Amino acid sequence: MIQLILARHAKSDWTEDGLDDHDRPLNTRGVRDAPAMARTVVRKGVRPEVILSSTARRARQTAEAFARAFDARVIEQAELYLAEPAQILAAARGAGVDEVMVVAHDPGMSALVSRLADRDERMVTCAVAIFTWHDGTWDDVDATPPDEFELLTP
Repeated sequence: MIQLILARHAKSDWTEDGLDDHDRPLNTRGVRDAPAMARTVVRKGVRPEVILSSTARRARQTAEAFARAFDARVIEQAELYLAEPAQILAAARGAGVDEVMVVAHDPGMSALVSRLADRDERMVTCAVAIFTWHDGTWDDVDATPPDEFELLTP
């Protein structure tokens, strides 16, 4: 079984003028939503083996909230910062596990979710898309439709 969990980072804080985009933290809503969404995913029975995260502060904070709920480790990858869909998928494939979560940014996340779901989907902040191929391998991802797809929003 292959399970790909794609999460857009939670809502970020735009109040500090001059702060580099990469360094923006989560705002109050984001700090609340990330652990709440993590609990929702856990209740679905989903527990990735590893979480890959963009190095952006808001993504790392989101990934850490999920990691606490899943008791999983976070691996930061600079190439996930503002990544294109192909980069996100390559990172997931390269993780070396069958159940992986990726925490990254739009527009890449929405584009990849839309492509894998074969319909237009918008990943709002802290949205989580869960794709499952029951008898598949990573070669099936992006080549065949998933057996299951669910999009969760805060």
